[in-house]
Amino acid sequence: MSTLIPQVLVDKMHGLKFTESPRWREGKWWFLDIHDQRIKTVGQDGSLETALELPFKPNALGFRRDGQLIFSDALQRKVYRWDGQQLHLLADLSAFTVFCLSDGIVDAHDRMYVGDIGYNFWDPSQSPVDTCVITCVTRDGRARVVAEGLHFPNGMAVTPDGQTLIVAETMGRRLTAFDILEDGSLIRRRVFAQLPEDVHPDGIALDAEGAVWVASPESQPTVLRVREGGEIVDRIVMDTHAYAVMLGGAERRHLLISASDSHHPADIAATPSATLRVVEVPVPGAGRP
Repeated sequence: MSTLIPQVLVDKMHGLKFTESPRWREGKWWFLDIHDQRIKTVGQDGSLETALELPFKPNALGFRRDGQLIFSDALQRKVYRWDGQQLHLLADLSAFTVFCLSDGIVDAHDRMYVGDIGYNFWDPSQSPVDTCVITCVTRDGRARVVAEGLHFPNGMAVTPDGQTLIVAETMGRRLTAFDILEDGSLIRRRVFAQLPEDVHPDGIALDAEGAVWVASPESQPTVLRVREGGEIVDRIVMDTHAYAVMLGGAERRHLLISASDSHHPADIAATPSATLRVVEVPVPGAGRP
């Protein structure tokens, strides 16, 4: 097993609150700054820009083939699209979900898959639900549940052939795979990788060898590269917690890591500690996002 050491791309002095859902597009990473209620970009030189300011806390981020942004209002459980000038409501998922939307992706058919966290980060007194769902939102805004009985479905990836969806089940401590049917339905649920007891997978990224980079914020600060079956083949040592990852750069061999000392809203409001880290890896990224 190799051990990699990341470099700080953007430090704590740049005003980031809590970053999630990094995506590589048009020569830069796009990401959500959830508590700052913005979609931002960062270049490989560390240059930050705000692409869009929002009236809500977003989660889940993707791009349609025409470049339109798709993302959710996490707490109201609604999905929106941004056409470059206006914000449009695409789907209301409040009838399918309970507390808060999680991460999600947009596939090559402009469908968004988005998970349900199952508990309320902002009000821990509310009892969490035992199981959660994945909802599929089509290009024209039709929404339906395509998987249920999951334990905090979080980061997602789709294989290059578009036929397999992999999702991190944070509270299940595993990566779970589904076959994707032509209409977007998910079938043949199976365990892609059962992870160690101290690993709670969050954001994930797929590489060209079919291995998955996994951010694990709840354990010893680390990012793991995991093969199907559960073998851990690479490890990135962190001095803070990693919440999301994305392979980018000209050859997609630079892994961006969204990091923070805490994910608790009170901590973030009082002392934000978000940073972006980057490390060059041997195997390039593949698939979506």
